[in-house]
Amino acid sequence: MPKNLTILTGASRGMGRAMAEQLLQTDALLLCISRQTNIALAEQAQRAGAALLQWPLDLAEGATASAQLRQWLAQQDPATLASATLINNAGVIPALVPLSDSDPVALAQALRVGLEAPMQLTAAFLGATRSWTVPRKVLNISSGLGRRAMASQAAYCAAKAGMDHFTRCVALDEAQLAHGAKVCSLAPGVIDTDMQVQLRSADATQFPDLGSFAGLHAQGQLSSPEDAARRVLAYLARADFGKDAVGDVRG
Repeated sequence: MPKNLTILTGASRGMGRAMAEQLLQTDALLLCISRQTNIALAEQAQRAGAALLQWPLDLAEGATASAQLRQWLAQQDPATLASATLINNAGVIPALVPLSDSDPVALAQALRVGLEAPMQLTAAFLGATRSWTVPRKVLNISSGLGRRAMASQAAYCAAKAGMDHFTRCVALDEAQLAHGAKVCSLAPGVIDTDMQVQLRSADATQFPDLGSFAGLHAQGQLSSPEDAARRVLAYLARADFGKDAVGDVRG
């Protein structure tokens, strides 16, 4: 049976982990790239009869990860695959402080993981699979904060805005090819993850939007990681995926 290949970053927790769990079907070949491997995920894959690979890599070193991915993809036989998809999900939020108070190392980390690595991995994926005729997709997990500025979040907002715009550029590139990939930078909604806990725990004097995030949690307006993962994967499976290079699961 041909496998549906999915490469997923940031699969160790939150929505990334939920997506990995939902992708582990019998016809799956799932490659997860995260800081650490997940034993429970490996056990689930074995029960489901799915093929799972886990690479424990730091995406702050995106050049290393992308080189490894390009080499691995060159060794795959596309005749054994039904589809190939890259999901760039990993991201980090640096300290919630104004840019003037930010640590340069933390800024670099946020931009490397949130923007540089997705660009490098996308380049590796598209380059290594250029001759493949199976359907290919790139799904970049963006954020509403890539489209709306927020105080004390310059690095994260910039990374997501950059992700949106490089996706637009890649869509133009791929549209010129006979078997070009479908690409989309998708905002997944507001999700109850460790990132939200970090936002709600910030210093109100440094993070003016603290109240709005606390309110979303108090009013039960946050999606669970599992529900968010289902909505994102349903969007990925749509027949018109890639029609819009930048999208939102909320419409």
